[in-house]
Amino acid sequence: MYLDAAKKQEIFGQYGKSNTDTGSPESQIALFSYRISHLTEHMKQHRKDYSTERALTMMVGKRRALLNYLKRCDIERYRAIVKALGLRK
Repeated sequence: MYLDAAKKQEIFGQYGKSNTDTGSPESQIALFSYRISHLTEHMKQHRKDYSTERALTMMVGKRRALLNYLKRCDIERYRAIVKALGLRK
């Protein structure tokens, strides 16, 4: 499995406040970004996997919604997470 509990805790520890900080927008955005990059690699190999394509599209939308929320509430945290993850917008 590509995403186990140890990997999640590592992501939450790096981008959240602690290893158990699963609810902050930064940690959720980081987790979505990791999953999106994994699914993008899968889609490069399996172009006709439409269920994965739909899941990927929905996940990108969820990440975008979280980024919009963070931008609306706290612009400094938004800029920090975009810079840390290397997102375009």
